[in-house]
Amino acid sequence: MNAQQAPKVTKETKNKIRVDFERTPLLERLKAKYLSLFFLQNVVWVIFRLVLLIGLSYVILYPFFSKISGSFMSMEDFVDVTVKLIPKYPTLDTYAQIISKNGYFSAMFNTLILSVLCGFVQTFICCIIGYGISKFKFKGSKLIFALVIFTMIVPHKTLQLSMFMHFKYFDVFGIFNFLGGGVFDWLKIFDFTSINLFNTYWPLALLSLGGLAFKNGLYIFMMRQFFRGVPDELEESAYIDGSGVFRTFIQIILPLSIPMMITIFLFSFSWQWTDNFYSSLFFTGTGIKLLPSIVSIPAGMETVYAGQQLYESAILNTCGLLIILPLVIVYLFCQRYLIQGIERSGIVG
Repeated sequence: MNAQQAPKVTKETKNKIRVDFERTPLLERLKAKYLSLFFLQNVVWVIFRLVLLIGLSYVILYPFFSKISGSFMSMEDFVDVTVKLIPKYPTLDTYAQIISKNGYFSAMFNTLILSVLCGFVQTFICCIIGYGISKFKFKGSKLIFALVIFTMIVPHKTLQLSMFMHFKYFDVFGIFNFLGGGVFDWLKIFDFTSINLFNTYWPLALLSLGGLAFKNGLYIFMMRQFFRGVPDELEESAYIDGSGVFRTFIQIILPLSIPMMITIFLFSFSWQWTDNFYSSLFFTGTGIKLLPSIVSIPAGMETVYAGQQLYESAILNTCGLLIILPLVIVYLFCQRYLIQGIERSGIVG
């Protein structure tokens, strides 16, 4: 036994020290508590942490405050040098013009249909793919997972031309070209060689069904990480009870993965809601109008005056605020599921 071992502090010793401290005069207790190096270090650390948090909050939140404030400013406020963040002549004309002239509600309804469709399809498909990669050992499984990671690396601009040609002249395995290229002309049924899927929901629906839509590689990776944490004993018990693979997946695995599926759905919904790449690629002309298309100066608000540039920037920022407003509302109600799903995915520590 080490002779230099420190004596053990018992509960009785702590009580005696506390009683002795309470019996000392008040002035002595205040000096011992507040006039010490330990208290000074705590005060300095608290002040430093408070200043740092306030500074970071200012840097992060100031652009949002300035955009929100600018959306309520009138034309006179942009030429008034005394106006900074608080408008002198507040107005809702910018919101009213964007909603009425840019077709906000129509675009929001179309975007809602597309985002919900892609969200549900991508969640279910990525769940199936992630479960297959994580729980089934077959030849080529590592190659498939490597290809999934590869889809996260390849820039979307690289595939832009191929996707444009594929969905502009859609033809599965050359079937329409075969039927409409003179083989069955005598039937007078097929008089085309391809289908134009632009200005429809089909391109994004087909990409979602194939697990190749926007960020699907990330969703598959997240589901794989989650399913790797599910004990194999659950599936083995179900197999012993006579359940097949499909029944086990539907009745046991899916209920366990609901928080993760909600997270994937929210990610898919949010990214599709604000997507501009696929929207500008597949929706052209006067077809289906989505929310990114409302980012423009409404007719009747183009005015030439001293603060025109600032005023037009505020109008475009207001369009952006109207686009993300539904996402903010969704996040307020679903943030608990989002955080829980990210924690269970195993991506963060």
